[in-house]
Amino acid sequence: MQRFLASAATRVAHRSAPLRLSSPQHAPSQRVSFRLAPFCLAALLSAGGLVVAPGHASAAPPAGGAPPPPPVGVEPVRMQAVTSSAEYIGRIAAIDRVALVARVTAYLDKRMFDEGSEVKKGDLLYVLEQGPFQAQVLAQQGALAQAQSTVVNARINFQRQAELLRTPAGQKQAYDNAQASAQGGAANVLTAQGNLQSAQIQLGYTEIRAPVDGRISATSVNEGNVVSPSSGTLATIVTQDPMYVTFPVATRDLLTLQKKYAAVGGLGSAAIKLTLSDGTAYDQVGKLDYVSPTVATQTDTITLRATVANPKRGAASNSSGVTTRELVDGEFATVTVQDPHPLQQMVIPRAAVLSDQQGDYVFSPDAQNKVIRADVKLGESVGADVVVLSGLRQGQQVAVDGIQRLHAGETVTPSAPQPVVADPGQNVTTAQAPGAATGATQGAKNAAAGTAGSPTPPAGTAPSQR
Repeated sequence: MQRFLASAATRVAHRSAPLRLSSPQHAPSQRVSFRLAPFCLAALLSAGGLVVAPGHASAAPPAGGAPPPPPVGVEPVRMQAVTSSAEYIGRIAAIDRVALVARVTAYLDKRMFDEGSEVKKGDLLYVLEQGPFQAQVLAQQGALAQAQSTVVNARINFQRQAELLRTPAGQKQAYDNAQASAQGGAANVLTAQGNLQSAQIQLGYTEIRAPVDGRISATSVNEGNVVSPSSGTLATIVTQDPMYVTFPVATRDLLTLQKKYAAVGGLGSAAIKLTLSDGTAYDQVGKLDYVSPTVATQTDTITLRATVANPKRGAASNSSGVTTRELVDGEFATVTVQDPHPLQQMVIPRAAVLSDQQGDYVFSPDAQNKVIRADVKLGESVGADVVVLSGLRQGQQVAVDGIQRLHAGETVTPSAPQPVVADPGQNVTTAQAPGAATGATQGAKNAAAGTAGSPTPPAGTAPSQR
């Protein structure tokens, strides 16, 4: 547009010049042309926003040279002791779980425990009606005594017949009968002893005791009800210390772990750490003690199991003896399989890493401060840093600030990275935004120039007057 207006002004100037050199009879038209030409030229130039100084054909070029290279925060690749680890989702499981059931049919007389409390092996938990079973024991004791007396008489008779057999009065048949009676009496004694023992066992079943240490659940049958072997579970005891943690591992991951720990004693040397569901790190370290011999065909995983301590936390929480332990049977936890010894590895801030279809990469200024792209292979994360397996060397600088605006081959000015602030939008500094102050100043100048060159017309002025 400016070129068009300048060309139009030039044509007007050329058209008016011959009028000033024409003959005297054209003096009136010369004066008219002489007055109109500058007015038209000024109008065209002012409409196009051009200002032509007297004696100059064009405006002067803007002052100042090329902008300096932008500053970029960089950090060196550094070596750090890193403990390699792998995380999986596991489930806590009790080592022993015992369901208490009635072994005989009887009324439930007493419940001897507090629901939810921890019990010791051998503690009396339930007492069933004992009268009928005590009577049965007495009956079997009487039967045993009768059998024992019978066998004593049979032995005496057998000895008598044996002595008579050595005399002319003895008979072989009487001797044989006495011998058979003595042996039969001994068998009757054994039978009576067995019946008595069975009755005593049945009587013992009227007392249900804890077979293991652990925490007992709520009872499912109240006192006064008849229980029997078909009544189902009366209560359940779950062991508390130690506990199992089981977690599935992909078969390829298991092969990697086996190779990794082969030089330090196998998988048993790995430290097993837990993170609870609320994000709390559990303070006990477990030990891997079992690898399933079968692969789950549907998921292509193998189940691993570790044993971890689950000590009591503080004293009993109430008078019933209920204690607090952090691990609970059946809960989920994050399982970390960790190396026993840390290794020195290269790390960089994760904020320096970019990704595209070709993979992960970082920007790094070379000796001439030109940005180059470095493709990297990353390992595990370590807080705000990440392990670099390949692609960089120790001490090499990587860009961490403003990397979204960088391009390979661009020249930059390396500087220390900017500290992270709570609200960057309200705390913008010149170093963080080099063009912010310059842009604001230039905008203010443009606004001032526009206001001075184009005053606001008074109200009621016609468009033609403007």
